[in-house]
Amino acid sequence: MSSSSSTSWQNLPLKPIPGSYGLPIIGPMHDRHDYFYNQGRDKYFASRVEKYNSTVIRVNMPPGGFIAPDTKVIALLDGVSFPILFDNAKVEKRDVLDGTFMPSTNFFGGYRTCAFQDTAESSHSLLKRLIFFILSSKHNTFIPLFITNLSEHFTDLEKDVSKHGKANFNSSIGTATFNFLFKFITDKNPTETKIGDSGPTLVQVWLAAQLAPLATAGLPKIFNYIEDALIRTIPIPSWTVKSSYDKLYEGLWEAGTSVLNEAEKMGIKRDEACHNLVFTLGFNAFGGLTNQFPILLKWVGLGGESLHKKLSDEIRTVVKEENGVSFSALDKLTLTKSVVYETLRIEPAVPYQYAKAREDLVVQSHDASFEIKKGEMIFGYQPFATKDAKIFENPEDFVADRFVGDGEKMLKHVFWSNGRETDEATPDNKMCPAKDLVVLLCRLYLVEFFLRYDTFTFEFKPSVLGPSITIKSLVKVSSTV
Repeated sequence: MSSSSSTSWQNLPLKPIPGSYGLPIIGPMHDRHDYFYNQGRDKYFASRVEKYNSTVIRVNMPPGGFIAPDTKVIALLDGVSFPILFDNAKVEKRDVLDGTFMPSTNFFGGYRTCAFQDTAESSHSLLKRLIFFILSSKHNTFIPLFITNLSEHFTDLEKDVSKHGKANFNSSIGTATFNFLFKFITDKNPTETKIGDSGPTLVQVWLAAQLAPLATAGLPKIFNYIEDALIRTIPIPSWTVKSSYDKLYEGLWEAGTSVLNEAEKMGIKRDEACHNLVFTLGFNAFGGLTNQFPILLKWVGLGGESLHKKLSDEIRTVVKEENGVSFSALDKLTLTKSVVYETLRIEPAVPYQYAKAREDLVVQSHDASFEIKKGEMIFGYQPFATKDAKIFENPEDFVADRFVGDGEKMLKHVFWSNGRETDEATPDNKMCPAKDLVVLLCRLYLVEFFLRYDTFTFEFKPSVLGPSITIKSLVKVSSTV
């Protein structure tokens, strides 16, 4: 039996994991309604932590029903126990990307793409090396490419605010993000392929069919049981979105010749590589970034004019000193970097992590040790781990300079990338291969924003994936440093 902390876990009492799964069928259904409709996910976990006086508990997780008959998980709800999910020697991540169920491989051309594979599978590292190849080959081009797409994005926002008094941020950044990602991978614009200008819509339709069992549309309460029955009784068949998927696949097949050639040199079948590119582009990259950018703007917006002035002063000073936007400039923006990390901490775009125990193991919370048996499903709710009051001071508050200076030491407790922020992604772990790129893109977004604007006003409301942002005003830069 192994432990999550070989140096200290034996000093804490070994306790049985508290919690209850309830009666078959009834228990999972009751908990699912608490999770989606009665309590919401934060209260769902918080109420059970309080009830059992433990941050390691047994709970049911959706979707349940015929889609996922086994709903039982062991939930890790603190920053000490959570990192066991990163230890690939102790946990397995085969087919657990979406939790207790896996969508049909027909959504992915019949393949189990890299994200669904465990590190022990030989094809996992091979497919991940393909992503690293793309990232390394475009290292020197992503800054100008992203700036070009952002210029169009800001022009769209300004036009809509001027004409309508408001602008849909999510729609605009979605278009800019897809166009950037497609050209980043293929060196071509999506409009040069069958995808045209419909890329974001195609991806959203494809994602919605896969992930519908894990979400709620937020309908009036009287429709809760109807919604639950419709999307969590049987899975939505892949043929309903096949035309959308095929356009994405054909677009990448047509435009991604150089990447697919490289994949074949590496020993990956050409069609398998292309299906993995669709998943990487659509699910991992587009799905993640179009959630992350609205989250970033939300928290920066809530920081108000005071934070906006501090960011704009830092950004304009450094960019002037560095004679433009460069890697060197992005690295010197200490407050801007901290703001990005704080956003990733307080509201991670992907709040869930799942794994199965490879062996009997012991996991440690702040005050106790717990035995987990081989094969049991382990679930981590990241917002509770990264807002652990025993690790972070004022964890519920957005502290813009939290990670400035000595605060950088706390980055080891930021887990958004399926690993510690201080760790590196490799072909042999499950950490996001584009971890560093995501952080740089968030910094670059703030740089380009505050080179143009002094401040802004906005409104937001929760949606299925992150906040829905409406820009109400943009105050253009009044002076330069």
